[in-house]
Amino acid sequence: MTRIDYRTSIVEDPRKVDAAAWDRLLQADGNANPFVSHAFLSALHASGCATARTGWQPRILTLWQGEHLAAAVPLYAKSHSYGEYVFDWAWADAYRQLGLRYYPKLLVAVPFSPVSGTRLLAADEPARAAAARALVEFAHAQQLSSLHVLLAPRPEVDLLAGHGLLVRASMQFHWQNRGYATFDDFLAALAQPKRKKIRAERRKVAEAGVTLERRVGTGISEADWRFFQRCYEATYDAHASSPYLNLDFFLALAGSMPQNLLLVVARREGRPIASALAVFDEARGVVYGRYWGSLEQVPCLHFECCYYQLIEFAIERGLDRFEGGAQGVHKLARGLDPIETWSAHWLRDPELHAAVRRFIARERASVESAIDELAEHRALKERE
Repeated sequence: MTRIDYRTSIVEDPRKVDAAAWDRLLQADGNANPFVSHAFLSALHASGCATARTGWQPRILTLWQGEHLAAAVPLYAKSHSYGEYVFDWAWADAYRQLGLRYYPKLLVAVPFSPVSGTRLLAADEPARAAAARALVEFAHAQQLSSLHVLLAPRPEVDLLAGHGLLVRASMQFHWQNRGYATFDDFLAALAQPKRKKIRAERRKVAEAGVTLERRVGTGISEADWRFFQRCYEATYDAHASSPYLNLDFFLALAGSMPQNLLLVVARREGRPIASALAVFDEARGVVYGRYWGSLEQVPCLHFECCYYQLIEFAIERGLDRFEGGAQGVHKLARGLDPIETWSAHWLRDPELHAAVRRFIARERASVESAIDELAEHRALKERE
């Protein structure tokens, strides 16, 4: 077999890569999604949300075949572990206790977005294999503590495992559209106690005098975005933390990828009181729940804005799946099912790499057991 020669280049600003060339890779990949689009990653950088100043130094790895972009990897040098959703704080602490530096580390991920999908964007499988090889070679050459590739498809994780990375399992909750024509059809498929609970929660919101609006794309005004930002910041304030994202980021998305944006706005007595943002991909049939916030407390409003409105939207649009984001066993009672997600990890120190290998093996058994147990209590009438 003829070996293809690729040229590797590290880019410190995604905007320096041609958008059309990048998105051709996206369109060719069935596991890709809008979060690895040129528009999304560029908005994170242009807004200042994912930059060296915030601990996300872009080190975008690109592979070129002549003048053609053959692969692209959203790689960052990280000075902390915030905004990742696959947790390695204990590993960092182990390094600290041994007097070793864990940060900076190398991370392949979408900043602040716990969404699974392609991490090694490539024109074809030979280019993807070359990207994996180049990524590992770069990690070895940089002399940093570790390399982490988060929430990648299992084939990509297995490809990286062939280069010595450890495969780690975690869990999320996703809703599957089983051909429902209406939200009531979805409810009819649930066990009676779960159906009753969801109806009661939606009724509480309605009885509180709250109405819901769904706005898509260019139908979302700048005033809507400014209100959403207030809600988003209020959520972080309630938890005494700082928001990762700013208004410039959301406005950049509105300008560059409006076709992927859904905003839910809750109103009471005519005034907006809460808002939730989702990203959807009509071509791939998925809606992703993302960010939310409320200025007034209304029982069950979070469930209405962040789950039921998005499930209803998916049914109306004929989308196949709603991904509810990281964590949250409470999602099980609302019709979402537990699914396994995957990441890959390499630590430079051999002893710590071996220790993490043992930890991951125990953790994986725990994740598999939890998924099996939770599946027995899912909301559907019968296990399919």
